[in-house]
Order: sequence, then structure tokens, then C-alpha cells
Amino acid sequence: MPTRHQHIILKLLVSAAIALVRLLGGAAPASADPDPGRTGPNPFGGMACSCQETYPTSSPEQREEIDRGIRDGLSA
Repeated sequence: MPTRHQHIILKLLVSAAIALVRLLGGAAPASADPDPGRTGPNPFGGMACSCQETYPTSSPEQREEIDRGIRDGLSA
């Protein structure tokens, strides 16, 4: 059974460890540069698609293709 002095020393050591962690900054600050190669405001500037449009915009075929993609994604 620990004595009173051991209990006080333990509290001091734990407090010192907590203070040291806080002093050193527990976690590193996070930062990101979403588009390092370009100066434009578009955060998705590095993304591109070489897809060929197969259906006119807002056509029933395009809607069916979207629905099929959603169904496939939900079943995966």
C-alpha cells in the first residue's frame, strides 16, 4: 500500500508529464495545399475526366445510367 509521500510524488510526476506534453504541443498543426501547381481558386483544379459523353444532358438514358450507378454502389 503506497504511503502518502508516494501518492504525492505520483501526482507531481503525472502533473509534470501533462505539463510537458502541453508545452511541446501535443499534436502537430495540420495544413494542406489542395492545388500546389496552380494559382487558380479552384480546389479541384488537378482533377480531370477524359470521359466521352454518351447521352445528351438530362436525357432519360443519362438518368437511367445515374440510377444504375447508384444501385451498383448501394449493392457493393
